[in-house]
Amino acid sequence: MKTILCVAVLLAASPAFAALKEGAPAPAFTAKAVQGEKEFDFILTEALKNGPVVLYFYPAAFTKGCTVEAHEFSEATAQFSALGATVIGVSADPIDKLKQFSTQECQSKFPLGADADKAIMKAYDAKMFKVLPLSNRTSYVISPEGKILYAYSALDPDGHVQNTLAAVKTWHDAHAKTDQ
Repeated sequence: MKTILCVAVLLAASPAFAALKEGAPAPAFTAKAVQGEKEFDFILTEALKNGPVVLYFYPAAFTKGCTVEAHEFSEATAQFSALGATVIGVSADPIDKLKQFSTQECQSKFPLGADADKAIMKAYDAKMFKVLPLSNRTSYVISPEGKILYAYSALDPDGHVQNTLAAVKTWHDAHAKTDQ
């Protein structure tokens, strides 16, 4: 059983596992979210009014890879904000655990959404192996028009921040207003 799980993890680590393709409509969602100690409803359609949204799914708070990824996103939050983008991380963790993860590992710099019923991860086809109660490590960049601009899946956290930041920068540069 352990060997089968290891093989499945290695197969899922491929970037080819992002299910929603560029140009596809991004499913709308509302999630119970936290940023630091503050709880609120994160509404994708509202966030998109301010610019692109980086939606990243991660398997579980306080695990090694998820902690590394949270640190990297928190360090890059100012860069995303400067490009007009909002970042939100989503997992199936309960909201109380996300409060701790937000303050301790994300430095309260971006929201974390709780997907207890896994409806968001299902809508974005980010469920790990279709049967485990965890999300795959998948990152999406969603345009203000509600379309997928970029999708990347890999269990290795390396590359998610760099790749999504590059996609947001490409979008920003293409939509930058000139002062002429």
